[in-house]
Amino acid sequence: MSTLFDPVTVGRLRLPSRLVMAPMTRNRATPDGVVTPLTAEYYAQRAGAGLIVSESIQPSVQGQGYILTPGLHSAEQVAAWRVVTDAVHAEGGRIFAQITHCGRIGHPSLYPNGELPVAPSPVASGEQMISFQGPLDHPTPREATKAEIAGIIEEHAQSARAAIEAGFDGVEVHGGNGFLVHQFLADNTNLRTDEYGGSTDNRVRFAVEVVRAVAQAVGADRVGIRISPGSPYNSIVESDPVPVYTALLNELAALDIAYVHVIEMGTRGITKALRDVWSSTLILNPHETMAVYPATADAAHEALESGVADAVSLAALWLANPDLDVRIRAGGPYNTPDQATFYGGDHTGYTDYPTLENAG
Repeated sequence: MSTLFDPVTVGRLRLPSRLVMAPMTRNRATPDGVVTPLTAEYYAQRAGAGLIVSESIQPSVQGQGYILTPGLHSAEQVAAWRVVTDAVHAEGGRIFAQITHCGRIGHPSLYPNGELPVAPSPVASGEQMISFQGPLDHPTPREATKAEIAGIIEEHAQSARAAIEAGFDGVEVHGGNGFLVHQFLADNTNLRTDEYGGSTDNRVRFAVEVVRAVAQAVGADRVGIRISPGSPYNSIVESDPVPVYTALLNELAALDIAYVHVIEMGTRGITKALRDVWSSTLILNPHETMAVYPATADAAHEALESGVADAVSLAALWLANPDLDVRIRAGGPYNTPDQATFYGGDHTGYTDYPTLENAG
């Protein structure tokens, strides 16, 4: 039986532990999508993770969905991320870039020409984006043409190449949480009647083509995908997730990618069904209950002990505990995450959480 601190092979990497830092949006980039030296400090502090997966990074201007999120589509952005990856590597860590196109979870105010966000179908989220002027309703997005779909797939490949140029060890495609890849997979957001909609095989096509393009760009052993089957996040509805995600994983298996990263939302039954069909590395972001927040070290241990995962990612515990690996080995105690400082701001609630050594 594996433990959190046993090594594991993930693609071309040999991780010293199975404890992964999950991606977490922090909204601390510049308005041009450039990360700062503070971001380098933040990730370097957490280099004790077996693997860090970065916050969501947009592959293009149109892929942005929130203010002050970083990109990987300009030379300035690449240079700034190089400072981050160098800092992580100097501390002995490993870091993947999570590439995320937000699709309909965007707003014209984010784009220089004020155009509508793009999505599989013209279905609004019914939710809002927090802007510098306050909350703004998400508009009804434009339905992507097949030419635009091809362009977005290529944007993912280009951004993956930029990630490697910036020093990342690999790339994670975000296929969950209601963003563009997930929008193609889900019932209520994909109403297309062409080869990208309708049947299960058609609905998984975009995800497979994105991952294939990224794998061809940087090597399959540097590529993972994150999925959130059954999650209602960002107003997603999936009436029967298991057949869709089983079909997706069967297609991805042929690509021989490094890992699949599953987000649970009280969906352990779905996770077990996917574990049955995915024989390669599976990283699990475990769910407990909303009464137990954030997911605990106990949830991480249980996921490994049950055999449902090969590695486990934790989110808010890493946010609040830069030395989470040390604290878990010691049995705690743990800093409490300050939700008021999750998104935006300065170093407060970002780089100022104390380590166990410096606590008290």
